[in-house]
Amino acid sequence: MSPNQPAEALALPLQHLIAADQLLAVRRSMLISVPVSIILGLISLLVALHYGQGLAGLLWFVASSLVNAARMLLCRFPVRLLDPAGPVEPKNLDPASVRQHLFLQSAMAATSGVVWAFIAVLCDGYTAPQSVFYLVVLCGITAGAVTAGFAYALMPICYIVPVLLSVAGCLIYAGGFDRYCLAATTIIYLAALIRGARESEGLFRQSSRLKNEATAMAISLEAARDQATQAAAEMGHRAAHDELTGLLNRSGFMQEVASLPSSSMTGFALMLLDLDGFKSINDAFGHKAGDRVLVEVGRRLRQSLSNDVLVARLGGDEFAVLLDTARHDEAPSILATKLIAAISIPFATFDAGRIGVSIGVCVSSERDVDEMLVRADAALYRAKSQGRNRHYVFDDDLRDHLAMRRDIERDVAKALSNDALEVWFQPIFGNGGRKITDLEALVRWKHPRHGWIPPTDLVAVASFSGLAEPLFRYILKDVCTMMQTLRAMNLGHLRVAMNMSPREMSQLAVDDLIIAKLRKLDLPASMLEIEITEDTAKDISSVQGKLAALAKVGVRIAIDDFGVGYSSMSSLRLLHVDRIKIDRSFIYGIAESVDDRKVVQSILGLGKSLGIEVVAEGVETEADLRILRQLGCVTMQGHYFAKPMPHHEAIDWINQSRSLVQ
Repeated sequence: MSPNQPAEALALPLQHLIAADQLLAVRRSMLISVPVSIILGLISLLVALHYGQGLAGLLWFVASSLVNAARMLLCRFPVRLLDPAGPVEPKNLDPASVRQHLFLQSAMAATSGVVWAFIAVLCDGYTAPQSVFYLVVLCGITAGAVTAGFAYALMPICYIVPVLLSVAGCLIYAGGFDRYCLAATTIIYLAALIRGARESEGLFRQSSRLKNEATAMAISLEAARDQATQAAAEMGHRAAHDELTGLLNRSGFMQEVASLPSSSMTGFALMLLDLDGFKSINDAFGHKAGDRVLVEVGRRLRQSLSNDVLVARLGGDEFAVLLDTARHDEAPSILATKLIAAISIPFATFDAGRIGVSIGVCVSSERDVDEMLVRADAALYRAKSQGRNRHYVFDDDLRDHLAMRRDIERDVAKALSNDALEVWFQPIFGNGGRKITDLEALVRWKHPRHGWIPPTDLVAVASFSGLAEPLFRYILKDVCTMMQTLRAMNLGHLRVAMNMSPREMSQLAVDDLIIAKLRKLDLPASMLEIEITEDTAKDISSVQGKLAALAKVGVRIAIDDFGVGYSSMSSLRLLHVDRIKIDRSFIYGIAESVDDRKVVQSILGLGKSLGIEVVAEGVETEADLRILRQLGCVTMQGHYFAKPMPHHEAIDWINQSRSLVQ
């Protein structure tokens, strides 16, 4: 397609509309001008009768009347329509029929002009006394023809040319100076009328073009407005809905909740759902399979709930459900159990039990969705900590815990700046619990209201509050201080281990911070051990580079709480793991648990086969110690040996236990 084709495609319809406007204007003007022509013809007949030209005048009047009648009929004859059922308007007139009617109008105008040219017969070629009358009539009728035919120049031109040329010809034929001058004047008058007719048509066409362009623009604007309205509605729908599942997204969910009438709901139940095993689906089968799971979960949720329940996918594999408790007979806990059962139905392409769901439930009489989300999230975390396919309803215990977390979040920054946090140290023993090999650093904070804060809560709140790096630097500083103290005591062979959360590993450049700190203090990297959880080890891509950089300079890597997560043998190798620490849930009471002994025995065998040291943490009793020694575990940690101690107490304890250090 050439560049000019689009413009031509637009010009052709516009030309058709202009021609249609011309035809309609011609038809209207003819209905006015033809009766005038008939009246003038009748007066001309009376003059002819008065001057003894009755027969010629009558013949001329009959011919003129027949032509005028034909022109009137032509104006009444319908123009073919593009849409026969549509209105008679320019855009619905058939272009071919319009051209045909304009041609016929011009032809009839020429015929009428020829008839009026024979008026010369009634005045002896404009030499008789009545010539002045006929010349005045012809001047008026030709000027009127141009005025009436302003929309289409060809029609009046076809009419006036025969009339005025016959006048000029007769005057020249009659001879005489005054007649020659009058003939010349007639020719000039003809030329002026032709020019006037063309200019009138030009102005009409321009006016018609502007009108049609304005109409087209108005139609285009209306169509654009409709399209914009439709697009806005579609964009609004997309903005409020999840593209994959078709459910509400987080933004749409919040908007729907905000738009609920305040009096329509008297009680609320908000459920947060998080899929169990979804990451393993993505890892094993790919993201497309994961997407199919999310779509199917969304379908099952929608199918299991009534239409008045809001269902949303908040992101990833997390879903939300909000319902009016007054409209549902089932208690939220029963409904949560049904949803767990619906999601647990085996998927067509996966093993039974591979996908499950954990649900946190918050029931409230107030529509504060932000607060309900926080509470439901806390309940979800509690449910997931208890295992797969479980739900937990937010209760007083969680309310107290949440209040504590909020107080921590409010006060932790001040505590960091005031050095109110402490790093305590717990010894780790080798040689079957007979020799100190390491110290594990554990952060402690005694909150003025809540007392000692669990390290997991402290680290989590610091991460959410944007204080992960200040807290990490705070702990690293005390760890390095302990390393310096041990070197000064000629105990540089003892290592110090510090824990790192998944958020710290993902948010911070821990490798750069640690290496820079060790170099600044001239401390050997071999004295430091980094403990990560199995949750951190799951996302190998985000931590592998950092741990590799640390291992390269000599920092040891350990996986904490081993056995409750998802570590694989390949991940142990990829992460340069030197040590795994068996979770205390398998160690406490191992003397009375055959199953725990089997788990510990298998982990010890795994460590031996991979050349990785295994530590049993949480040793509390003599009986547990004896069983661990029988199983071949040589490295241990727990309150049976020593509890965590502040820096100065740990140093005093080491000095008093020199026999266990050498």
